[in-house]
Amino acid sequence: MYNTKNPFHWRLSKIFDMPERCPVCAQKFELEAGFWFGTGYVSYALSVALSVATLVAYWVLIGISWQDNSIFIWLGVNGFLLVVLQPWLMRISRVIYLYFFVYYDESTADLPEK
Repeated sequence: MYNTKNPFHWRLSKIFDMPERCPVCAQKFELEAGFWFGTGYVSYALSVALSVATLVAYWVLIGISWQDNSIFIWLGVNGFLLVVLQPWLMRISRVIYLYFFVYYDESTADLPEK
C-alpha cells in the first residue's frame, strides 16, 4: 500500500501516495472516483479504538484524576500518538475498506507475482 518503504516519509507530500494497482494481483486500488471517501469512517473507528485503548492503559497504569489534571497529560499523549500513527491508520483503514468490496479469490493465490 506504500510507494516508499518508509510510511513516515520525510516529504509530507509523499505520505498519501499509493500505487495505482496491487503489485501481486494487479487489482486496481481505486475502484471508482471518490472511492476512498468511505475510509474516513473506518479511520475514525480505528482512531476511537486507539484512543479508548490508550485511555484504559493510562487509567490502569497511572490513574486519571481531575484533581491533578492527569487527564490533560493523556490528551496530549493521545493526540501525539494519533498524529504520528496517522499514515499507518490511513493505510490500514484503506485496506479494511477495500476488503468490503474486493473478495479474495483462491484460484489466483498461487499465481506468480507480476
